[in-house]
Amino acid sequence: MTEAKAGGGAEKLAPSVRRLVEEHKIDAGAIPGSGRDGRVTKGDVLAHLSAKDSAPAATAAARPTPPSGLQVASAPAGARGERRVPMTRLRARIASASCRPRPRPMLTTFNEVDLKAVNELRARYKERFEKTHGARLGFMSFFVQACIEALRRYPVVNASVDGNDVVYHEYYDIGVAVSTDRGLIVPVLRNADALASARSSSPWWPMRTRLARVRSTLDELTGGTFTITNGGVFGSLLSTPILNMPQSAILGMHKIQERPVVVDGQVVVRR
Repeated sequence: MTEAKAGGGAEKLAPSVRRLVEEHKIDAGAIPGSGRDGRVTKGDVLAHLSAKDSAPAATAAARPTPPSGLQVASAPAGARGERRVPMTRLRARIASASCRPRPRPMLTTFNEVDLKAVNELRARYKERFEKTHGARLGFMSFFVQACIEALRRYPVVNASVDGNDVVYHEYYDIGVAVSTDRGLIVPVLRNADALASARSSSPWWPMRTRLARVRSTLDELTGGTFTITNGGVFGSLLSTPILNMPQSAILGMHKIQERPVVVDGQVVVRR
């Protein structure tokens, strides 16, 4: 039995706190108490365990940090490494409780994006792009590029859960949902970061066109690390896309339309 020293001894710990301390074999005297008369609470113990568990992972997952303080993955374009980090008992219990009875807990958030700069860039280069590559310069190229930059900054969104492990993918296989005569399919752009770093959208369009004709293999439709779906082609303004498990997140793009917004105190029309 672990001896608890905070607040004068184990007798001052609540039964639930004492049980946690004994289960995890920790010294309660090393935990600052936030309760009455400095007593250690259950929240204090959980916070201590969380800080203790995250320290090794933070060291192993160290990445160069930009001025903004956001974490950026340093794997080179095209690299396909993975890191497996076992869940702690505490995180596994929380995940198990959160998932019942659903296979994954889901949260949807909605944001608007001003596409003025993207529209101007696309208008400037679309004719040159089509002459060079024989394909239109669509919005999806910009969306994929934006997703890759976001996934670099937040690697956990590019991760998946496998049993009790969190698998951090150090590559970016982006699935793009495509509507076909046989239904919705999600072809995967392998190493999309390498395509983006080469500043070429041309490999994406032929794949999309070919897969739209349902001449696809199972390998081309499985194994993505993140998915983009575009309900805007059907006129959708908002939706809650279904998570493509075991991925952690999915981005739903929607209809681009003109609307009045306030910019620098003036009402203007933006897309």
